[in-house]
Amino acid sequence: MRRCTRIFQQCISSALWLQVLLLTTALTLGVGPFARAQKDVTQEDMIWYGLFTTLKFNPQLYYQHEFQERHNINPFEQYQFLIRGHLHYLLGKSGWEASAGMSLFLHEQHNNASDIRYTVPELRPHLEAAYKQKLSLGTIDHRYRMEIRNFHNINSDNTGLDRGYRFTNFRFRYRFQVTLPLVYVANDQALKFKISNELFVNLGKNVGINVFDQNRFFAGLSYDVLRNLNFEAGYMNLFQEKSNGHFYNRDILRLTVFHTIDLKGKKRPEDPLQK
Repeated sequence: MRRCTRIFQQCISSALWLQVLLLTTALTLGVGPFARAQKDVTQEDMIWYGLFTTLKFNPQLYYQHEFQERHNINPFEQYQFLIRGHLHYLLGKSGWEASAGMSLFLHEQHNNASDIRYTVPELRPHLEAAYKQKLSLGTIDHRYRMEIRNFHNINSDNTGLDRGYRFTNFRFRYRFQVTLPLVYVANDQALKFKISNELFVNLGKNVGINVFDQNRFFAGLSYDVLRNLNFEAGYMNLFQEKSNGHFYNRDILRLTVFHTIDLKGKKRPEDPLQK
């Protein structure tokens, strides 16, 4: 009877995974035809590199630091550089965690009229809640993030920076991600398939017609090189609406390294002479 129950539960989990994958794929693949149907769509090809370092303080608390470089392929030029840090706290064994953090973005700007290039900093604090659901075949992740966007002021000639920062808007992000282990190399090392979709929505009185900000679809492979070192590579489609109602459709190669450092350490064996 117990064996039949386990088989039934596994069948239900498998069916759920299939439904989730089909729903996610259907929703995200619909972005491409929608983008092509628009009259004013700018197509761009990009590469994003990332280094994520996680410091584990104890079973409930960890800190993650990110460096990301983003650049266009044709022409080959920098688009963004960012530094982000966030502190996470796991809410017991519920699968939920809460976090808060701050980002520094450096946006490359190009004034076509004067052919002047300059960099605009953005300070972006955020609050986040995430839920991880572990199933027999893998995991499902839900991430909810609220960002507060503050851009450095630009002078009236659009040729450089002015003094101070200005608040522009809030932005809500929801990411749904599925991770499926494909091949296990060891107990805690595996080749995994990841598929995710993240929706961005602008909020605030300064937001015009672009309440919908962007949608990011990602599919790729993740491999545990070591127990604490992971490499991820995949394809991302980023479909974004500009403030003037026109759109970007970006095809992105994303390469990311994840490094975890456990600061908890191992308990030293007791010295029998000290007992």
